[in-house]
Amino acid sequence: MSSAQDALQDVDPEADEGVALGALDALVVTGKAENLLGEALAASKGQSDRQELLDRPYLRRGELLEVVPGMVVTQHAGGGKANQYFVRGYNLDHGTDFGIFVDGMPANYRAHGHGQGYADLNFLVPEFVERLDYEKGPYDVAQGDLTTAGSAEFSLVNALQRGFATVTVGEDDYFRAVMGDSVALGNGTLTYGGEATYYDGPWLLEQDFHRYNGMLRWATGEGEDFFNVTLLGYEAAWTSSDQIPERAISSGQIDRYGYIDPTNGGESQRYSLSMNWGKREGDVLWKANAYAGYYDLDLYSNFTYFLDDPVNGDQFRQSDQRVFFGGEVTATFENRSLFDAPTDYVLGFQSRNDVIWDLELARTRNRADIRPIREDDVFTGNYSVFAGAETKWNDWLRTEAGVRADLFYFDVDSDDPRNSGNEFDAIAVPKLNFIFGPWANTEYYFNFGGGFHSNDARGLFTTVDPNDGITPVAPVDALVRTWGTEIGTRSQWSDCFTTTAALWYIYSESELLYVGDAGNVEAGPSTDRYGIELAAYWRPNDWFGFDAEIALSEGRYTDTSEGPWIENQVPLIISSGFTFGDEHGFYGALRGRFFSERPLTADKSIESDNSFQVNARIGYRWENWDVALDVLNLFDRDDNDIEYYYTSRLPGEAAAGIDDVHLHPTEPRTIRASVTYYW
Repeated sequence: MSSAQDALQDVDPEADEGVALGALDALVVTGKAENLLGEALAASKGQSDRQELLDRPYLRRGELLEVVPGMVVTQHAGGGKANQYFVRGYNLDHGTDFGIFVDGMPANYRAHGHGQGYADLNFLVPEFVERLDYEKGPYDVAQGDLTTAGSAEFSLVNALQRGFATVTVGEDDYFRAVMGDSVALGNGTLTYGGEATYYDGPWLLEQDFHRYNGMLRWATGEGEDFFNVTLLGYEAAWTSSDQIPERAISSGQIDRYGYIDPTNGGESQRYSLSMNWGKREGDVLWKANAYAGYYDLDLYSNFTYFLDDPVNGDQFRQSDQRVFFGGEVTATFENRSLFDAPTDYVLGFQSRNDVIWDLELARTRNRADIRPIREDDVFTGNYSVFAGAETKWNDWLRTEAGVRADLFYFDVDSDDPRNSGNEFDAIAVPKLNFIFGPWANTEYYFNFGGGFHSNDARGLFTTVDPNDGITPVAPVDALVRTWGTEIGTRSQWSDCFTTTAALWYIYSESELLYVGDAGNVEAGPSTDRYGIELAAYWRPNDWFGFDAEIALSEGRYTDTSEGPWIENQVPLIISSGFTFGDEHGFYGALRGRFFSERPLTADKSIESDNSFQVNARIGYRWENWDVALDVLNLFDRDDNDIEYYYTSRLPGEAAAGIDDVHLHPTEPRTIRASVTYYW
């Protein structure tokens, strides 16, 4: 990662913070230590600024989301694939039930070839991120589909204070070059930049991961009157070792960083055009965004090796090619009244549409098709309205009450007419938040809300198994309702020291999962999840910051016939670290992340190992130069990024296969050095 945070300090025309932090006469606390009393609607709501994001040494950019308290981001395949996400007792797979947005544009994909809610963040360049806002639970009236566990929104920079160019090199053939700059153009600012990355990794099978990113943004206006338009582009290709069976490592058949199928991997690209607009007219604040984009993915995987096909192997191809478009418009009517209490009302409309014309699943061998399983053209459209009222009843009580209603249209044209169909479906959910205080610089929160997630459109109309064309399959519901509640506190012990605590519960009517290698959707029982989150953030001056977060969670199936435990839900997550450094001279960071053993089977008879990773950085800044050294997995621990328990078959094993743990190891200790020049 680049260490060019000084070069990338955003020029913010709204406030006095638009200069490097070290140049201010008085400390201005931003990020997670910022005082949100009187603003936040829940203890689990927060934000992280660019300095916090860029101060963190990280292995992969998806780990930017680990600034969200209680979130773990890992990987089970090659660098170009979406990460694995864990939060609030959810194994989110590649994104289901946690919404990720970039300036209002969703990053999750519905009816994706590899899984519902798939969220690949490789199209983001960390140096162009201004801030990250996050919230947990289904309590925000503006959040709908795929956001029950929470959501996070990345905001991109409108301007860079100085241009920069960074080169990073590291072990295992790691190379990254990134640059960006801002120039005046017309009555606004044009910001542009690009990135090129190459990485083989520690795997015996060279990853050959190469990625190219570009950004172009024009922005104008200030404060609440603004306009920007952004063009983003990304493409990548890679080879993947995927997860491997533990028995093959124990027997010495393969190395811990070995592989079974040398032809797994993929190619992906994403291009988008988006705009954001805001305008104040008296006591009415208007905001709008719109976006359109193109995305495609060809992904080759082999999880069971030779279980289904002893001759050709079990590799399969998942292809997804789509255009997505949508937008949002909101109007906030301020300084109104509700029973003589000052109230702000918000009305909003959202739309999201996906036109998918190449949604394919096929059996392959060495990336060559040998048998198609299914091919579908899919359209999903979502049209939402929401309304909310935030009322200040007196000096110690605020409420926010609202409701949203979502209309969906699903249309599937499958190569098997028996698995085709179309339908409308709708859902309405209430939201209610109480904020008490502050008393002694502490606020108390009670949050309640309904949520939902949509299911893969193909599961709604699949009546016969596409693998054999004979076996009947029961279609699933289009929308799954969820409920959540939370009790929390936020204390501002000083201008620079913040603590939060939250006790939460989430109920889901059903755990439904699209099984990509089978081509259908499996319905699971309803679930209960609950837990506690504690966090502390301390930034006493311009050059030092400390944070500590603990998340405990439990997830249970309500139907316990096969066991009560939700597989791969993480009971304990601890994250902590500190940063130090000023505008010039030495600076650094040290971060640790622990996540505990977790059940791999519903009866908890098989559990994963725990994981403890520590990353460190040391650097030096002067005038126009910045040099930094990152050491990732500082203690060189042999942890695993992911573990699953299922049946697979290696050559020579019994036809029924063997139940085993399948793992993807963490990368060993690796060192990366960066040099940045800025102007």
